[in-house]
Amino acid sequence: MTRSPGASPLTGPLMSQLAHASLHSLETVKPDFSDLFAWIRAGAADRDHGRILPFDVIRRIRESRLGALRLPRASGGFGASSRELFRVVLDLAAADPNVAHILRNHLSFVDRFALPAGARGAALKWLPDIAAGAIVGLAMTEQGAGKVGGGVSTYATTLTPDGDGFRLNGRKFYSTGALFSDILLVRAAGPDGRNLSVLLPTRREGVELVDDWDGAGQRLTGSGTTVLHNVRIEAGEVLPDEPGSGFGLPYSNTLAQLLVTAIVAGILRNVAADAGDLVRSRRDRNFYYSSAERPEDDPLLQEIVGRIGADAWTAETLILAAADAHDALSTARARGEPDEELAHHAAVLTARAKLVVDELTLRSATRLFDVGGASATQRAKNLDRHWRNARTLASHNPGTLKAQALGAWELTGTPLPKLGFF
Repeated sequence: MTRSPGASPLTGPLMSQLAHASLHSLETVKPDFSDLFAWIRAGAADRDHGRILPFDVIRRIRESRLGALRLPRASGGFGASSRELFRVVLDLAAADPNVAHILRNHLSFVDRFALPAGARGAALKWLPDIAAGAIVGLAMTEQGAGKVGGGVSTYATTLTPDGDGFRLNGRKFYSTGALFSDILLVRAAGPDGRNLSVLLPTRREGVELVDDWDGAGQRLTGSGTTVLHNVRIEAGEVLPDEPGSGFGLPYSNTLAQLLVTAIVAGILRNVAADAGDLVRSRRDRNFYYSSAERPEDDPLLQEIVGRIGADAWTAETLILAAADAHDALSTARARGEPDEELAHHAAVLTARAKLVVDELTLRSATRLFDVGGASATQRAKNLDRHWRNARTLASHNPGTLKAQALGAWELTGTPLPKLGFF
């Protein structure tokens, strides 16, 4: 499926609607998403089974203004802490990890460019739209992109001068969430060859979003190709990389890494719930040679369910501990205090969390079938989606590299890499 520049998941001109939103009328009390997440959860398995893209869900997400959680109150947002944000992400991921992953790049953008310590230039003009519910997508990764070392990529996507503005041309892969977004952040090489970001409306002429993602899991995230055909870019839509801000910050990608792991932890919570439901649904039908007539009374099944529940609690505890480290980092940056040591600490906790959470989730998603038997593998139940989704998310950044970097730091004091997958 290709979404043309004029297509939209909403009726009516979204950007026009958002542009006229009054920040003074927006609520600044932190919202309750429980009803929304219950509705999302109710349709998640069917959407995954039928590969039904969640445009209606993202419409409701916009209306809830969930994406403005971390946006400061002064900018019309809710001013949530990182810990509060990650509690919401865990709940949303448990409801539907596809939807949570669609928002990952948006939430990373807000932390990178919309908080007071980082808000500048082209990002500032979009804050009212984000406060009103607009979603930011990302077109960054390219197949075959070159590396200059230290986790820095070179881009074949180029921004070239055109009168008083520019033209943008290129092809991006892994454009997670872009298919559902209103604003697109594109990483490109500028006229001088240096990396920069471009922020533009997703529906601008020349932007082509292609739904060609064919991964084993996370099938509904719109993580496909973005093609940029001579797209007109105004001078005020360009955000150059600068030391000490945006993509130039040390460990600028750490929050995005933790968001992926939080989604995996949300899947594990769902596995734990499904394990209990699966045992209870069997009523009086238990395995041969079981020591109990009712599955709920079977000590072997109780042990499996107990272990999965403990794994889920462990995973969420690790996520929130890492989120606290991000809060300490945000506080230091807001005060203009030295922050690299805090940034490294957040990166260490984030890497540690990934190693543990991925392993616990994949193990538990397999053990889920030990409490249900062969009938649990029926495609209609779609219980394999938990393993498929977790395996796909865990593959986003190599755990082996995380473990090696952590070991080198423990043994030799070598800091974790400052860019890339850290």
